[in-house]
Amino acid sequence: MKYNITVIPGDGIGPEVTEQAKKVIRAVGDVFDHTFLFKEALMGACAIDKTGNPLPDETIELCKKSDAILFGAIGDPKYDNDPTAKVRPEQGLLRLRKELGLFCNVRPVKAYDTLIHNSPLKKERIKGTDIAIYRELTGGIYFGIKELSDDGTHAFDGCSYTVKEIERMAHLAFQSAQKRQKKLTLVDKANVLETSRLWRKTVTDLASEYSDVELDFLFVDNAAMQLILNPKQFDVILTENLFGDILSDEASVIGGSIGLLASASVGKENALFEPIHGSFPQAKGKDIANPLASILSTAMLLKHLGLLKEAQVVEAAVEKSLELGITTQDINSENPFSTSKVGGFIADYIHNQEDSNINFQNVHMGQSTII
Repeated sequence: MKYNITVIPGDGIGPEVTEQAKKVIRAVGDVFDHTFLFKEALMGACAIDKTGNPLPDETIELCKKSDAILFGAIGDPKYDNDPTAKVRPEQGLLRLRKELGLFCNVRPVKAYDTLIHNSPLKKERIKGTDIAIYRELTGGIYFGIKELSDDGTHAFDGCSYTVKEIERMAHLAFQSAQKRQKKLTLVDKANVLETSRLWRKTVTDLASEYSDVELDFLFVDNAAMQLILNPKQFDVILTENLFGDILSDEASVIGGSIGLLASASVGKENALFEPIHGSFPQAKGKDIANPLASILSTAMLLKHLGLLKEAQVVEAAVEKSLELGITTQDINSENPFSTSKVGGFIADYIHNQEDSNINFQNVHMGQSTII
């Protein structure tokens, strides 16, 4: 099979981690006889620097024609630290979500046994955690009307949702729960917000179509607390844009590193896959960034393409790297491996899945890791 993949390396460590993801996808292609054709495109601060536009039209057209999109990261301190900037890198990502109709963001959160000691949370609280967070991505306060008074003393951000926007998200979350542990938790603020009350009513009405799924509700403040106190109680979490953004980042502490969290942003016709760790400019160009979230995003990409066995092989290779301690300094501070060497090991392991005799000296030297 042949697949066209648009790659948007983006800013900061984005190019470094997406390069490792491409390395892994090529290994999958070699083993399973697929052809993956990569075409790179601009978005973010790098696009502003080159074109003045955080999302050039050429990037949108390329994305629309591709089978899937692999994205690195977005953001640059020179824009983060300038509140007067009229053009920002993040505007490119928000516009791309709108242009491609990427209304649903899925973020898996898993506690890997080999990394539980890295989490600041108690082992007994997080062991066995396996959550899928479904976040609405193209509505809510991020896309509402924004106003600033002429004198700069009053600002306004509007939050708006329709039944249609809520229903299409809820269907996907219910369907995911049916394939998992059959439990769905809607997170809202229905005691205060009218939009949350609409979410709760709409999801409740749809629940009758999914009688095999247990539905419960939590206010967002309580949900934030419960994610820390007892994350194992959750299976699928469904929520709106702002709440989902905050909760999914909070959940990163469960796994011990934000460098492990992948995500998918999907619509009816297009899908984009990205790590959630951001551009991490302090690590740019140092070959120390964790590529595992980007590589796990490729596993989600493969699943989207219907390549389930291929995705399982990638996930198994990541598990093997964690098991053997072939990881970057955020996970393995005593004997860290570089970004490129972690990616190289995972690609090499995919090529040689049956051989577990690992030559660690070769890993450090960047040579073949399997003997």
